Amino acid sequence: MITVEFLGPIGKPAMTMEANTLHDVAREIKKDPSMAQWIDNCAVAVNDMLVGSLDTPLSEGDKVSLLPPVCGG
Repeated sequence: MITVEFLGPIGKPAMTMEANTLHDVAREIKKDPSMAQWIDNCAVAVNDMLVGSLDTPLSEGDKVSLLPPVCGG
């Protein structure tokens, strides 16, 4: 079981799921139509480390964070 947290303006509570890779996480999140705009535009971190591939493997207890783009100065 992994935990997925949605940061910033996404406004969704954290969720838990079974997932072997970030592909599994993306597939599950895309089931929620309101998440479609976010999943393709967010940076993703696994255990607080940014990752660049949906092929990233996940292990029991991992934390996946979706970080939406922000603007500011």
